[in-house]
Amino acid sequence: MDRIQIKGGARLNGTIPISGAKNAALPLMIASLLTDQTLTLENLPRLADVNQLARILGNHGVDYMIDGKRAGEAKAGQTAHLTAREIVDTTAPYELVSRMRASFWVIAPLLARMGEARVSLPGGCAIGTRPVDLLLMALEKLGAEVDIDAGYVVAKTPRGFIGGEIEFPKVTVGGTHTALMAAVTAHGTSVIRNAAREPEVKDLADCLNKMGGRIHGAGTSTIEVTGVARLNGARHGVLPDRIEAGTYATAVAMTGGDVVLEGIQPDLLQQTLDAITASGATITSDNAGVRVRRNGAGIGAVDVSTAPFPGFATDLQAQFMALMTKAKGVSRIRETIFENRFMHVQELARLGARIKLEGDTAIVEGVKQLRGAPVMATDLRASVSLVIAALAAEGETMVNRVYHLDRGFENLEQKLGACGAEIVRISG
Repeated sequence: MDRIQIKGGARLNGTIPISGAKNAALPLMIASLLTDQTLTLENLPRLADVNQLARILGNHGVDYMIDGKRAGEAKAGQTAHLTAREIVDTTAPYELVSRMRASFWVIAPLLARMGEARVSLPGGCAIGTRPVDLLLMALEKLGAEVDIDAGYVVAKTPRGFIGGEIEFPKVTVGGTHTALMAAVTAHGTSVIRNAAREPEVKDLADCLNKMGGRIHGAGTSTIEVTGVARLNGARHGVLPDRIEAGTYATAVAMTGGDVVLEGIQPDLLQQTLDAITASGATITSDNAGVRVRRNGAGIGAVDVSTAPFPGFATDLQAQFMALMTKAKGVSRIRETIFENRFMHVQELARLGARIKLEGDTAIVEGVKQLRGAPVMATDLRASVSLVIAALAAEGETMVNRVYHLDRGFENLEQKLGACGAEIVRISG
């Protein structure tokens, strides 16, 4: 099993290209099931989750090619061609869906295309309960008949999806993705209220519109979808990964230095950049991307609370906590999205962090120095918080179970190493 070895203390200087967003790439790939023509996705990140989803889609009949080569012939590629000429299986089995929660979203396009689907209840990161009830509610509002049988969701659309009104009781990104993919070919017009405003939702809507959809209002809390008879193939570029950008911005604020995050625009993560600026970093932007600088000044304590977009992203909470472990003073970090997303606290403590949990809030008392130690990744975002802390720790840190990192960060060691970090992957 791979590990990552980090020797702390190096400042980061240089340029880091930001990859395509994992959280946009996955629903975009699933959207390929909605048409029998080819959907071409540019800027697709090289990630374990992308490869896993390609295998899941292949189970349904999607032909997946990267840069002209079939999956498995090339290790990675930035342009993928997905063609679902024929859906060969409407069942998404437990052994596949349990490995990745987002694969549950295949239920909407399978119903739209075939009128039936049998999809296992999902798995994913162990960061708390993430029920699918809101996703199923959205499908039912559009005419689906839904039942649960032996751990599977069994659904039918005997008359196809029918336009309707969906009002989510709370913001749900997965629910909004599902509603969009169901409504885009429904008979009539659908309105989605209290929709997620995340950039990845808008990216999916933009792609569906390129495929012939008629979606208005994506990026706001109310989305109107006029169903069309069918969708076509299209070419679409995956938007840059705001979580990756926020992660590296936090790493620069933690270690000091001067790094340009190439290809990202600040409006995708403004709340995070504001919090990092408040901690003492200098952040500017231009057409090339976002520049993050911090000189020898200390890190200031900042309180944050996670919230749906445009608030502070829950996917950046662990990284920001790592930064606050060396802040002057006490910071309070409140997690409002997931009830079990503090699993990194114990591992940060192994590096010398002082963190106390009170319900949904972590109280972080900054220390002058962290010290390297063996640590273990528990989930995707928690794992990279350990990397950030290790970059500023005295001595050597060994991060174990880094397969979590590979799910969401493309070439992390190479990107950090090119900016001066002493970081290396050890295989076996």
